Order: sequence, then C-alpha cells, then structure tokens
Amino acid sequence: MDQSLDQIIAVRKDKLKRLRDRGINPYPSTVNRTLPVSAFVEQFNSLKRSSKSVTLAGRLMAKREFGGLTFGLIKDGHGDVQIMFKKDDIGPKVYADLELVDIGDIVQVTGSAMLTKKGEKTLLVKKLVLLAKSLRPLPDKWYGLTDQETRFRQRYLDLIFNPEVKERFLIRHHLVQAIREFLLEQGYIEVDTPALQPMPGGALATPFTTYYEALGIDVYLRIAPELYLKRLIVGGFERVFEFARVFRNEGLSTQHLQDFTMLEFYQAYADYRELMKLTEKMLSSVIKKVLGTTKVKFGDKTIDFKTPWPVKSFRDLILKETDIDIDKCETVEKLQTAINSKKIHLTFKGKAGRGKLIDELYKERVRPKLTNPMFLVDHPLDLSPLAKQKDDDSSKVQRFQLVVCGMEIVNAFSELNDPIDQAERFKEQARQKKAGDKEAHSMDQDYIKALEYGMPPTAGWGMGIDRLIALLTNADSIREAVLFPFVKSR
Repeated sequence: MDQSLDQIIAVRKDKLKRLRDRGINPYPSTVNRTLPVSAFVEQFNSLKRSSKSVTLAGRLMAKREFGGLTFGLIKDGHGDVQIMFKKDDIGPKVYADLELVDIGDIVQVTGSAMLTKKGEKTLLVKKLVLLAKSLRPLPDKWYGLTDQETRFRQRYLDLIFNPEVKERFLIRHHLVQAIREFLLEQGYIEVDTPALQPMPGGALATPFTTYYEALGIDVYLRIAPELYLKRLIVGGFERVFEFARVFRNEGLSTQHLQDFTMLEFYQAYADYRELMKLTEKMLSSVIKKVLGTTKVKFGDKTIDFKTPWPVKSFRDLILKETDIDIDKCETVEKLQTAINSKKIHLTFKGKAGRGKLIDELYKERVRPKLTNPMFLVDHPLDLSPLAKQKDDDSSKVQRFQLVVCGMEIVNAFSELNDPIDQAERFKEQARQKKAGDKEAHSMDQDYIKALEYGMPPTAGWGMGIDRLIALLTNADSIREAVLFPFVKSR
C-alpha cells in the first residue's frame, strides 16, 4: 500500500530524530568536496589509475540495494554520477545506517574511481556524510511538468528534474554577461537608477502604485529607467547603460510580464542610425558567441540573426497589410473611420489617441507576420512622445524597432533634447491621460528642468531581456525565461 505524503514526511522526521539521537548533525556547515561531479567524470581514467581518494557532494537522486551492494546516483550543479557502497568494505553497522539516508538527501561521499562490470563510471564509497536531510520526498515522476503553474510555483523542482530549464537560465546568464562585456568595450559605464519614483515616465504604460510610509506619499514602481539615464547624459556621462527591473501594470500574455528586466543604454553625440549599426553588431555577435550560431529555432520557424537586417517603413507595412494609409489619417477620428471602413475589429478596448490606435493596428495586423530580424522605422510622432522629429518630415520621428518573429525586441530613437518641444508633448500626453488613456505620460517638470540646462544630441535604446531569452531558447511563453514569474496566490 502506498504511503501518503504525510506518512512519508513523518517517517523522515523520525529518521531525523534518530540521527540526532546518535549525535549526528543532519545539517552541518562544513563541506570537504574536492571535485565537482563533472570534473570527476572528466578525470575518471587518471583517478582510477592512481586510486586517489576524492570527495564529491550532491543530491542523492536514486538508491537501490542488491544484497550486500547499494547503488546510488548523486547530482550536483555540474552533473551526475553513480556511487556504490559495499557492505564488506564499510562494515555491516555503517551499511545498516544507509537506511537513514533517503532519495533527495544532500550527501558528501568519499571514495575512489571504479568501473562496474557494465562499464559504468562509479565512485566506490568508503565514507558518507549527510549534509542536509530531505524531509519532503522528490516526485517519483514529475507530473507537474505538464502543469505550468505548478512548475513556476516550485521552480526548484523544475530545475532539479529538467536539464533544459536549467540550460535556459545558463544561456540567460552568459548572454547578459556577453552584452555587458560588449557595452563596456564600447566605452559605456553601468549605472543604477531609482526603482521607486515620484512620477512614472519613460514609456507608455500603466504604473504600479505603492505608499512611502516615511514620507507619507504615494510613489510608483518605475516603468522604465529612461528619464533618469538621460539626466545622467545632461550631467556629463556620455555612454551609460542599466539592466533595470521595471514594472508595468498591464495585461497578461505570452509576450508580456508585469515585472521584467530591461536593458537600456544612452549615447551622447549619436543618433538612432548609429545605434542601428551598433544593434546589428552587438546582437549578432553575442548570439553567435553564446549559442555558437546565428540561427535559432523558434516554434516551427528558423530565424537567422546574420546581418545585415532589412529596414522597413512603419507606414508602408501598415498600408500593405490593411490598405490604410496612416499618413492620410491626420486625426483619431479619420483613422477610426478608415479602420471601420475596412471592417477591421481591434481587440483593444478603451479610449485611445491617434498614436495608441496606430500602435494597436500595427500590433494586431502587421507585427505577427514579421519573422526574420527587421528594423522598423518612420514611426508617427503621436506614437513617440520622447523621440526627436525627422528633419525632412515633422510628422515622423527618428526611431527604430527591431522586430523578430512577431515580437518587438529593441526600441530606440534619437532623443528629444528641446525642452520647449518636450514640455508641449508632455502637455498633450497629460491631456490624453485626463481623457482616459491610463498609459499616457505624466508631466515631469524636473526632467524638463534638466533639459533646460542642455542635453547633447543623444540616442537611446531599450530591450526586454526576458523576451529575447524566450526567443533564443524556443520558449512558448516569456514566463519560461524568468526564474520566478509572479503567480496568483492559491
């Protein structure tokens, strides 16, 4: 008869008590590991020839007894290997104590390398030390793999049982490090800006609000680090970047998180075209460095990040897919009439200005059809309140987006540094917010003041790290690219 979970835990707690009654500390502090498991496997032949004693440490993942032999499998952060206990070698008393050791326990084992009759690399154990007693049993079969919510709630089990999940986060680590090294080599410096802000800004998004007890005021979790990074440009730093945790109180989807990591960088004395070249160079090189190739599989598509990448007009793409010329729809009323005349039904609900309406039209009818890396340029002014207007067309801005497989990966533009123009755009955004657009910008007087001291021509750039990782590791949801995505309490 199968034991219940409560019964299993009770048995393990009894073993814990028996260990302590014998004067054994089941949670010692000191570990004497001499090699990680992977190094033991790699050096196995020389260790076997020398009969050198080694000490490994890891989680016991399997345990089975055959007469006077007990086999096990231990796993650390670098790999797994078989271990073996011989009753004749360690003595009947110590061998009997193995009954107190369970699958899931963290152990330290000392012994020598040997090959079994089946040719399997094995550590013949002479001494065992318990490092951490596991009170809760590991699943025999990880059925939770089919339940995404359970996997996210118990990510530690997901990592133990699924090497591909752990590999995804190792790729994330190496990619972030490669990007950091690239930017440092380009003369950028890494900085930190406030996560708690008196006013949200730097993006079109709804903020999270919290209360600052000591000051007695409402403050906001940042929706972007942008306005503070540009204050640093005003202050004389010419190239700055930040891996920033940002928070946006918006809807759930496979491509959106409310709590995510964004990389933003800003370069003085540069425009968006210079950053377009930098983007091609950086992403193609770091992807090749980390993955060993510029080609990645995403769903049923193969994406090639080999450069150069094509450049397409925002207006031309919308015209091609919807037969609507946004340049001829100068007002929100005209644009809505054109959308209705084409019998296009947008899923977006709520009040929106012309820029927001154009953005929703693009997101629903154009972006899903874009696969390989492509630069999207010539965005309408309404859609980019912080970008500089084009010299030859004031209705458009100096901006680009990098779109891959229907996802925006990078957003960048030549920054607006005219304080009077910026103030007017903030006023228009504030008017739209008052009219019901919760994602519109607020008026940030302090940022205007900073611009009034003078900001050099500057180009700014932003990318969601989690979305890029999901793309590069063929994840069906962006939450797969985050170690601990938020899940609703049970």
